Amino acid sequence: MMFSRVQSFFLIAALLSVSIPEMGNSTNIAKYAGEFLAIGVGGRALGLGGAYTALASDVTAGYWNPAGLSRILYPEITLMHDERFAGLENYDYGAVALPVGATSSLAFSVIRLGVDNIANTQNAGVDANGNPLPPGQLGNFDHVDSSKVTYFNSADWAFYVSYAKKSTENFSYGANLKIIRRELGEASATGIGFDLAAQYFIGEKFAVGANFQDVTTTLVAWSTGTNELISPTLKVGSAYFIDAFDGRFAPVVDADVRFENRQYASNAHLGPVSFDFHGGLEFDFKKVVALRAGYSDIGSLNLGAGIHLPKFDIDYSFSKFDNTDQLGNTHRISLRFILQAEQFLRSSE
Repeated sequence: MMFSRVQSFFLIAALLSVSIPEMGNSTNIAKYAGEFLAIGVGGRALGLGGAYTALASDVTAGYWNPAGLSRILYPEITLMHDERFAGLENYDYGAVALPVGATSSLAFSVIRLGVDNIANTQNAGVDANGNPLPPGQLGNFDHVDSSKVTYFNSADWAFYVSYAKKSTENFSYGANLKIIRRELGEASATGIGFDLAAQYFIGEKFAVGANFQDVTTTLVAWSTGTNELISPTLKVGSAYFIDAFDGRFAPVVDADVRFENRQYASNAHLGPVSFDFHGGLEFDFKKVVALRAGYSDIGSLNLGAGIHLPKFDIDYSFSKFDNTDQLGNTHRISLRFILQAEQFLRSSE
């Protein structure tokens, strides 16, 4: 049928519209207002189930743990594209990171999650006699007048400006300023938030990290006159390094601590505080090829692989959901470019 896909888009639009606050001047603490920020970026991290808070030390650290940016030696650029739910939803990410002086780094990242070209059939209904229905009437109609179908996009944007500094050889700290922009039809919202992060290496074998996202609580103001508050999330993690078989094993474990009273929508909870866990294992063979496996907080089994080329990394991850008929499996590929030239090397002073 011509409109089977249109109707699918319309259903998605209806579901997405639930998140739009009703007209009025009020402020709500919204449990899932910033949920798109929790999807994750980078084929390496996602292949590990999102357990990357302690391990992050490349350009994607701007998202996972900005403190890890202090460990880059050269400018880096990364790109990722992901089509989710049988291609109905597009998820795109790009970032650039620069070493500044001997101990600092800066980065800029952008994320877009969108469903594009959603059909709006509210004013296109025709009754059994071929007469147009009143505008906005979604009752019983015989068919849709395609000439009156309009289209719109639903998109969530996040822009990160990141700073990191290495305080000592083992300890780094960092911060994000992030701007959120949400668009759905004629409604839109804007928010500003902050993240604070730290990373600490205990010798050469063990690392711990923490990223306190939306630490001041992020206000998202809708054009409807209603505000939403995104509650803080504390991400903590650890990584251990084992050299063996001409390579390095890195088991990693992360926990996301939220304060939104999610309870049964989480892996565990203690009153209003909820806990979601990630875990993974990476084996990097001679810094040439890497194999990864992980388990995410939403119950997906993740597998991944990476290839290290001169100045260039390719990382792939695969996520398998329990109900593949409805959600479909997700494939992600990310590219990482390293401007590894003498003139771009981090200054030693």
